[in-house]
Amino acid sequence: MLGSVVALVALTSVDVHVISPDTFPSLIVDGQKTGEWVNVRKTNNYYSQAPVTDVKSADFRCYNSKTQAKAQTIDVAAGATLGIACDQTIYHPGVVNVYMAKAPAGTDVADWDGAGSVWFKAYEITAKTDGGQSISFPAEGVPSVNFTLPKTLPGGQYLVRMEAIALHSAERFGGAQFYVSCGQINVKGGGNGEPSPLVAIPGVYDGNEPGIMIDINWPIPKNYTQPGPAVWSG
Repeated sequence: MLGSVVALVALTSVDVHVISPDTFPSLIVDGQKTGEWVNVRKTNNYYSQAPVTDVKSADFRCYNSKTQAKAQTIDVAAGATLGIACDQTIYHPGVVNVYMAKAPAGTDVADWDGAGSVWFKAYEITAKTDGGQSISFPAEGVPSVNFTLPKTLPGGQYLVRMEAIALHSAERFGGAQFYVSCGQINVKGGGNGEPSPLVAIPGVYDGNEPGIMIDINWPIPKNYTQPGPAVWSG
């Protein structure tokens, strides 16, 4: 009887692990969620939902090496709210970064791979700590990530890269799980801002950052350092 219970618990744990990770197949524009994989490039894990764990992999950028997917580009006004929708909700404890990269003049963003030091951080959701008493993750359980595009953001076509970092197994190198996707937007009515600092993806992390390789369980971290550059807010 005990063996049957243990087996059932083990099977249940496996099933939950398989279905729990995240994909981000839709954008939210003017309060409306777009169709899945219409304005977001379909990622390799659209079915498996497996994460990226190698921050130096080419798939760390848009995770579409197998699908070779392109997407349609949707208009968004500078100063408007842009959302990135999860297929369900963000399951694991962790943090979020949103990066953006402007396609070169004369280049259709649908044909651009985002190579080089062209990415700036547009938004982040970090962890909350209180000196070692507790740590919490506001991004956990949310159905979408929503942020305001700065009014000074220059007009043009952009890749918008969602990055949810699951930290439940991050106590060892390579244990953090990255769930990423790249949407395509055309910013209308932009300004003359100069987004910075600019980083390359892959290249922005080496995997040893204290916000990537961290034991969130014990001892409870006294503080948390969000990986990546500072957010450019215009």
